[in-house]
Amino acid sequence: MFKKVAIIGLGLLGGSVGLAVREHLPGVTTNGYDADEAVRQRAGELELVDHMFDDPVEAVTGADLVILATPVGAMKAAAKAIAPGLEIDTVISDVGSSKRTITHDLTEVLPQHIVIPAHPVAGTEDSGPDAGFATLFHQRWCIITPPLDTDSEKVAALVHFWEELGAMVEIMDADHHDRVLAVTSHIPHLIAYTIVGTASDLEEVTRSEVIKFSAGGFRDFTRIAASDPVMWRDVFLHNREAVLEMMDRFLTDLALMREAIKAGDGETMQEAFTRTRAIRRSIMALGQDEDRPDFGRSPD
Repeated sequence: MFKKVAIIGLGLLGGSVGLAVREHLPGVTTNGYDADEAVRQRAGELELVDHMFDDPVEAVTGADLVILATPVGAMKAAAKAIAPGLEIDTVISDVGSSKRTITHDLTEVLPQHIVIPAHPVAGTEDSGPDAGFATLFHQRWCIITPPLDTDSEKVAALVHFWEELGAMVEIMDADHHDRVLAVTSHIPHLIAYTIVGTASDLEEVTRSEVIKFSAGGFRDFTRIAASDPVMWRDVFLHNREAVLEMMDRFLTDLALMREAIKAGDGETMQEAFTRTRAIRRSIMALGQDEDRPDFGRSPD
C-alpha cells in the first residue's frame, strides 16, 4: 500500500530498510537523507536507497511512508526538519527502541499527521551505512505501537510493509513495549557495558589478559558492549523509568544470588540455573537463535 518510502537516517537500521525494500518490494521507491554529509555520500555510493537528498524536506516530499531511523534523542529534531514536506496522510514511523517518549515527541511535533511508532527488534553491534544488509529483519519481531484511534487501514499497511521485509509483527501498547524491552534488551546492554568496563578497570588483571583469556561468555558481553554508544545513551535516557524499575528488580535478584553463593546454598543456585536454561531452550524453539556449538562462533 506504500509506493514511496523516505528513510531519514542511513545507519545500520535505515540502510537495512532501504536494502530490504529493494529486495522484497521492487515496486516501491525509496528516498534517503542523513544529517551527516559523510554518511549521505557513503550511503549514495552503497546505493542504500534509490534517491539520495541533501535536504530533509525534499527527501520526504511525495512519500506516503516516512521512517525515522535516527538515534532516539534526535528524532524530535528530525520530525521538525521534515514537517514542511509531509503530506497530511503520510504515515510517520520509526525504528527506535523506546516507544513512549517517541510517541509523545512525534505527536507533539506532528499533531496533524499519522504517527505509528515501530520497533524492529533486530540489529548487530555494527553501526553506520556499511553495516546494513537486506536480510536483517528476516524472522525477527517488529513491534508496532499505534496510538489510540489510529486509522486501522494505515496500521494494517505498516504491518504489511514489515511483513514483506521478512519480519514477524506484534502490536502492543507503547508503555508495555518499554517495560518488555527494558528487561529483554536494555538491561542486558547495560550489564554488558558495565561488566566490560569493570574488567578493563581491574588493577590486578591487565587489559591484555582480559582480551587474551576471554571466555565465551565474556566475548558475548564484548559483542553487545560494542553497540553504538550514542544510540544506547539515548535509549537509557528515553526509557529511564522502565529501565530503573527493571534494574531494581535485577539488583534484588543479584543480591539473592550473592547470598546463596556466600551461604554455599547450591540448591538455590541450581534451581535458578535450571529455570533460566529453560528460557534459553524456549528462545531457540521460537527460532530466535540457534543451537550450533559455541553459539555459532568460529573456533578461531
